[in-house]
Amino acid sequence: MPDAGREPVRERLFDLLLWLLLCVPVLLRSDPNDGGSWTQVAVGVVVLAGCVAVSRRWPLVSLAATVAASLPATLELFTPSYSLALVAFGYLAGRRQEHTRAALWLFGAIAVTGLVLTWITHTSLGQWFTLLLALALAVVAPWLIGRYVRQYDRLVRSGWQLADRMEREQAAVADRERLRERSRIAGDMHDSLGHDLALIAIRAGALEVSPELGPDQQRAAGELRRAAADATARLRDIIGVLRAEDDAAPTSPPGETVEELTARAGASGLAVTLAPTPVPTLPGMSGLALHRVVQEGLTNAAKHAPGAAVSVAVTQDARNVRVEVVNGPGTDTPAGASGGTGTGLVGLDERVRLAGGTLAHRTTEDGGFALTAVLPRKAPAPLPAAPMSARELDLARREVRKGLARAIWIPLALLAALGALMAGVAVWTQAQSYLEPDDYARIRIGQTLAQIDENTDDWPEHPLNSAPHAAPPEPPGMDECRYYRSAMLATIPVYRLCFVDGHLADKAEVP
Repeated sequence: MPDAGREPVRERLFDLLLWLLLCVPVLLRSDPNDGGSWTQVAVGVVVLAGCVAVSRRWPLVSLAATVAASLPATLELFTPSYSLALVAFGYLAGRRQEHTRAALWLFGAIAVTGLVLTWITHTSLGQWFTLLLALALAVVAPWLIGRYVRQYDRLVRSGWQLADRMEREQAAVADRERLRERSRIAGDMHDSLGHDLALIAIRAGALEVSPELGPDQQRAAGELRRAAADATARLRDIIGVLRAEDDAAPTSPPGETVEELTARAGASGLAVTLAPTPVPTLPGMSGLALHRVVQEGLTNAAKHAPGAAVSVAVTQDARNVRVEVVNGPGTDTPAGASGGTGTGLVGLDERVRLAGGTLAHRTTEDGGFALTAVLPRKAPAPLPAAPMSARELDLARREVRKGLARAIWIPLALLAALGALMAGVAVWTQAQSYLEPDDYARIRIGQTLAQIDENTDDWPEHPLNSAPHAAPPEPPGMDECRYYRSAMLATIPVYRLCFVDGHLADKAEVP
C-alpha cells in the first residue's frame, strides 16, 4: 500500500522534471536574442506543459502537438526549440501506447502533411526529404525503442507473474498429493483389509456350523463372524469419508502372485478354481491391476455370495491378457451382510484405466456375478507436456526478440527507402534540367524560346533554380538568365542562356 500511494507522486515529479527539461531549448532558442520573441517562448512553454499533462493518457496527442508546433518554424520538422521534445514524446508514445496502428497512421499523416505544405509553399522537395529523415530519426526510431522497452518490461512482469503462479501451483500440487496419498491409504485399507476380513468371516462361518465344536464354541465363532462383518461395514464407511471421488486408485504392490492369492482364499474355505496355471506375468501397472481384479472378485464373492463357487480364468494373446472372475449365487447369506457401495469397483476401474485396459462387470444368468478386465501386455507411456508457464514465457521472449528486430530493421528500411526516393528524385530533376551539347551548339543569338524549342531535339522543361556557387557575374542589361546542366551526373560546368525582350542575347558555358 505505501508503494501504491507513492506512485502518483513519482509520476507527477517525473512529469514536472520532463517539462522543465523540454522547456530549456525553447527558452534558449526562441527568445528575442535568437531571432524569436517572448510570445513564442510563452506559446512553446504552454504547449509543452499540455503535452506533458496528457502524455500518459494520450501519448500520440502529445507527439502530434509537438509536430504541429515544429512545422510552422520550418518544413524540415527538426527545429532547435522542439527537437528534444520530438525525441522524448516519440519514445513515450512507443513506451505507453498499447497498439501500433494509430502511431503508424500518425507517421503517415505527418509525411503527407509535409508533402502538401511543400507543394503549397512552392519549396523544393529537398525540404520534404529532410522532413522524412527527421521523422525517421527523431520520431520513429525513439518510438521503436520505446516499443522494445515496453516489450522487455512485459517480459519481466510475465516472468515474475509466472514465478508467483508456479509457486502457488506447487503448493496446490503438494496439497493434492497429500490428499491422493490419503486416498491411496484408504484404497489399500479397502482392498487389502476388506479382503482379509472377508476371509476371516468365511472361516468363522465354517466354524459356526462345524459339528466337531460344542455350542459355546459355535456361538463364539458366530460372534466372530458377525464382528468381522461389522468391521467390514465400518471399514467401508470410513473409506467413503477418506477417499476422494476423483482420486486415482491405489498403486501399492500386493506382494503376492495370483496363484498365492487364490490359494490363500481356498485355504480360508472359499471354493475357488484358477485356470490356466501358471498365470502370465505382466510388468508394471498391468501386473498390479491383474492382481487387484482377482482380489476384488474374490472379496465380492466372499462378502455377497458366501458358499458359492468362484472360477478365475486368465487368457492371453499377443497384445492383451483377459482375466474373468465369476461366482454363482450365494447359498448362505450370513446375518449382518449387506450390499456394497461400489467403491471397490470404482477404484478398480480407475486402476485398470491407468494401466491402459478396460473393466466390465455384469450379473450372470443364474444370479451370480462376473468381473472381466482386459489388460495390455505393455502399458502406454504418458505423453510429456510442456508446462503452460514455460510456453507463455517462451512466447513473451519471442515477442521481445521481435520488438528488438523491429527497432533495428524498421529505421534502416526507412532510411534505405528514403535514400532510394531521394536518389530517384535527384536523377529525375537532373534529367529535367539537362541540355544536350548538340542542342546547345544549334542555338543561335537572337532566337526566341519558341524558335529554340523548334530547333532542339529535347529541350529541357525546367532550368536550374539558381546559378551555381561561385559562378561569374551575369552580363549587364539582361532581363533573364537561365542555367542548364551540361552533364547528367555533374553539377558543373553549366550552360547559361540570357534573354532580352524574349530574344537570346548571350550564351556561354559557365565553368
